[in-house]
This record gives sequence, structure tokens and C-alpha cells, in this order.
Amino acid sequence: MQFAWKLGVVALLALALTVLPGGGSALDVALALLSIVFLAAIAFLGYRLYRQYQLDIDTLEPNTRLTLYASIGLAVLTVVGTDRLFDVGGAGIVAWFVLLALCSYGIYWVWTKYRSYS
Repeated sequence: MQFAWKLGVVALLALALTVLPGGGSALDVALALLSIVFLAAIAFLGYRLYRQYQLDIDTLEPNTRLTLYASIGLAVLTVVGTDRLFDVGGAGIVAWFVLLALCSYGIYWVWTKYRSYS
């Protein structure tokens, strides 16, 4: 019952933002704020993980550490360039997925190197 009530409130708020005059602009502002909060939360998580594992990161081999930082940097650039890549069309969307897959593989490779005993 409580879930249905909360869902109704959210649906009513969404209806008000789309139907009322100026609602489209308010919706754009709300989505921009949500995006900023989401990206700030991801940045804060990255900062916390860096602080927690700073010694482990510093003891990685230089090539492994370079791969980690390059993967993170490429992921940031891919997220920043999402609109431009999606505006290109199908090739841009495929490139976006390929870049994120490459970043994910780079971070996975670093993790497996970190966990190995050799």
C-alpha cells in the first residue's frame, strides 16, 4: 500500500512537470541537477576508493598503474562525450559501448594483476 502511494506521488509530480506551463524547463533543471548529483556521488566514491587503497595503488608496477589511470581517464572522457557520440548515430553508439568495454577490461586486467601472486 505504501509503495503504491509513493508511486502515485511520483507519477503526479511527473505529470505536473510535463503538463504545467514552464514544466519542460523545470524538468530540464531537475534532470540536470540529478545528473550533477549522480556524477558527484561517483566522483566521491572514486575519491574514497583512492584514499582507501592508496598504498596498494602506489605499489603497483608502473605499467599496471598507467593502465589503471588510462582506463579511468578514458571512461571519464567517454562519459563526458556521450552526447556527441550519440549525435553521430549508430557508429557513435557502438564506439561509446566499445570505449566503455575497453575501460572495463583495462580495470579488470589491473585487478587480476593486483590479485595474482607472481
